[in-house]
Amino acid sequence: MGITLITGCAGEVGSSLVHQLAEHASESLIGTDLRSPRAEAHARLSAVHLGNIADPGLCREIDERHEIDRIFHLAGILSSGGERNPQLAHDVNVTGTLHILELARRQSERRGRPVQVIFASTIAVYGISCLATKRSAGVVQEDEHLHPVTMYGANKLYCEALGSYYTKFFGLLEEDSDRVKLDFRAVRFPGLLNAHTLPTGGTSDYAPEMVHALAQGMDYTCFVRPDTRIPFMMMPDALRALEVVSRAPRSQLTRSVYNISAFSPSAEEIALLLNVRFPKGSISYRPHTQRQLIVDSWPEFIDDSAARSDWGWSAPSSFEAALDEYLVPAVEERYRAPSAANM
Repeated sequence: MGITLITGCAGEVGSSLVHQLAEHASESLIGTDLRSPRAEAHARLSAVHLGNIADPGLCREIDERHEIDRIFHLAGILSSGGERNPQLAHDVNVTGTLHILELARRQSERRGRPVQVIFASTIAVYGISCLATKRSAGVVQEDEHLHPVTMYGANKLYCEALGSYYTKFFGLLEEDSDRVKLDFRAVRFPGLLNAHTLPTGGTSDYAPEMVHALAQGMDYTCFVRPDTRIPFMMMPDALRALEVVSRAPRSQLTRSVYNISAFSPSAEEIALLLNVRFPKGSISYRPHTQRQLIVDSWPEFIDDSAARSDWGWSAPSSFEAALDEYLVPAVEERYRAPSAANM
């Protein structure tokens, strides 16, 4: 039985992925994070290594204790947190990723077969110069408008390049050119909507914050303009993307970094649909200048045709249907049971 490592296993995506993999996969799961995951996720992990991913000792400890087949690298400092502390964001997002890639490299060479690194990237790698250009850009491909305006986006873009380097070019000047290289695959997440965990500081969190506030009958002041439009996805589809790209044969992949997307509602369209379903709360708008600037630099639509072609990616295209089939029922259930509010 193989071993899968999940970094950031106590975070929003990481904890959700622990549950999903435990339900559908046969391998042993281990995790690492600064803090211990909640009891239910902890019980599904055979080992948890607590520590900062930027500490090289943490990855050495994991390397010495486990033989790993794949790594889902989800640990990171998000966009808003990265702007408040750029040095910390760089340490965790870049140095931490380098440590993970070195861990995978050592294990790949030692075991004689590639270790997979599935990297959670983001649409924050994009940086469109102005709102007019954003609206005229249409559907943006992987290699366009890569001029991020945040430390988080710059970190992730560089880490995409690092991963591609370790997969294709590591050891280029060495005589042993046949050494086994790791297998790096990145997916660029849009904004994520999750019914089961609360938002944790992302600049796209106006949408999930809106959902959780209205579901509790609370008013919400949105920090972006009503006409703000970026891609979003439901959390179960994001988790499925991680699994599907991991299962794809390497020979089918034409690139190391893939866009994935589902729908691109405006903030006002989200609010109107939610108000129908949760009429007790109301939504107003007070744009935050800096956060608005960040969101305006991200595309309205992204092209995920490469993921669809190479590894069969697909996602629901109707935001309203996704609300009614997943988000609204799950959020209603969450707030019907007071004891579940802190899950």
